[in-house]
Amino acid sequence: MVDLKLLDHLERCLTKKRLERFHKVLNERTKHFTVATEDVYQLHNTSAVIRSCDVFGIQEVNIIEERNLKKIDREIAMGAQKWVDLNRYNTVKDCIENLKKEGYQIVATSPHFNNCELNDFDVSKRSCFFFGTEQDGLSQEVIDNADAFVQIPMVGFTESLNISVSAAIILQHVTTKLKQTSINWKLTAEERLIKRLDWCCKTIKSYDEIIERFYEKTI
Repeated sequence: MVDLKLLDHLERCLTKKRLERFHKVLNERTKHFTVATEDVYQLHNTSAVIRSCDVFGIQEVNIIEERNLKKIDREIAMGAQKWVDLNRYNTVKDCIENLKKEGYQIVATSPHFNNCELNDFDVSKRSCFFFGTEQDGLSQEVIDNADAFVQIPMVGFTESLNISVSAAIILQHVTTKLKQTSINWKLTAEERLIKRLDWCCKTIKSYDEIIERFYEKTI
C-alpha cells in the first residue's frame, strides 16, 4: 500500500513539467503485454529491446540469463531501464512458470513457424512475446511450452531480423491494435501509485534524506 501523504510530499519536489510527464506516460502504460529475452548474447540488443518497451508503453521486461549474464548497456537503453521494470530469471523454466501464473500466454516469435502472422494476432489475450538468441533463436524449451507462435511477414531473401528490430515492429503493431479495442489494458490505480512513487525515487536527489525528514515530522 502506497503512503499517499508521502507521495504527495515527494511530488511537490518535482517540477510541474516532470509531474505532467509522469501522468502522461503512466496513462499509456500497460501490463497486458510483456516481453522476454532469452540468453541474448549481444548486450546492445537487450538494451534496445528495453528501450522499445519504454517507447511503446510496455511496463515489464523479463530477462532470462541462463548462460549469458551481463549488465544493461545504459547508453543503448537511453535511461529506459529507469522507467521499465526488469524481472530477471536464471532459467527459462522459472520465467515461463511465473508468467503463466500471472495469466500470460507464451508467444514464441519465430519466422520458422506458420501459426500466425503478426497482422492476424489476437491482442485480446495477455501475452508475453519471447525473443531468442541472435544465432540460434528460441530454445526448444520455449518452443515446447509456447501457447502461440507469431511471425513478421517478410518478402525478401533474408529470413530473420535483429531481435531489437523484431521487438519494435511487434510491439508497435500489437499496442496500436490493442488501443483500438475496448479491452481494459491500462495499469490499475494501485499500480500507477506504485510507479509514481518509484519514479519519484529515481528522479529526486537526496531521496532518502527527504523520506527521513518527512517521517520525523509525522512522528
